[in-house]
Amino acid sequence: MFNKQLGQHILKNPLVVQNIIERSEIRPTDTVLEVGPGTGNLTMKILEKAKQVVAVEMDTRLAAELTKRVQGTPEQRKLQLIRGDVMKTDLPFFDICISNTPYQASSGTISSPLVFKLLHHRPMFRCAMLMFQREFALRLVARPGDELYCRLSVNVQLYAKVEHVMKISKNSFRPPPQVESSVVRLEPRNPPPPVDFAEWDGLMRVLFVRKNKTVSANFKSDTVLKMMDQNYRTYCALKEIMVDADFDIKAKTTEILASTGYAESRPAKMDLDDFLKLLYAFNQEGIHFC
Repeated sequence: MFNKQLGQHILKNPLVVQNIIERSEIRPTDTVLEVGPGTGNLTMKILEKAKQVVAVEMDTRLAAELTKRVQGTPEQRKLQLIRGDVMKTDLPFFDICISNTPYQASSGTISSPLVFKLLHHRPMFRCAMLMFQREFALRLVARPGDELYCRLSVNVQLYAKVEHVMKISKNSFRPPPQVESSVVRLEPRNPPPPVDFAEWDGLMRVLFVRKNKTVSANFKSDTVLKMMDQNYRTYCALKEIMVDADFDIKAKTTEILASTGYAESRPAKMDLDDFLKLLYAFNQEGIHFC
């Protein structure tokens, strides 16, 4: 069965299903959130291991098929099925998330919004096993210097340890999709870093517009300097700090970059610690990015 609206391909390979279950390390006391259960090939195996499964399925036909599949079995009482869009659903507590993320051919992918919805969910979960299109998965795990290293990479790795678990052949699905897939494992950093994500992402937007240019080059844009100047003046107003009449945001930025030693660094090769130090240096001078 293929969901034309969601672009959901049903996972049929029993070996892949078993590998996902094993790497999830499900405990008998766990509540597992499953996103996009489809016809329930993964769901039935999860139900064997977990205390409860909360499955979110948008397609009413697939939801009905899954309901029928567990009806009259011991697993029926362990399954809570939520019919709806996971991005519009208030998620309950869960220990582990397992997802065969649907691809929406007409409007891109829900992959990135789903990842951040999970990472910002509280209370925190233990781990997530997420199946994505191969290129998106490789962006999640990319490291400094990798071709696919990008803003997505650093934003996700700020909040979680990310590991590429396995490649999945097109033939593992019914019908076979046009793209290859991979499974990644996310383990949230607990406690999470004490960083304002909106501000962190604001800095990453500046740096990764041209990730192979130097940091100083990325801060020479008039749009960026105007944003920083406005934010600085707002910060000073809130703190009742007088702004010098001759204050020059460009000169201040040059001074901060020189003091950190990152002026000639290239974002494509910088790691999380580098970005955190850079953000801290700007914040210490009252300059913010959101």
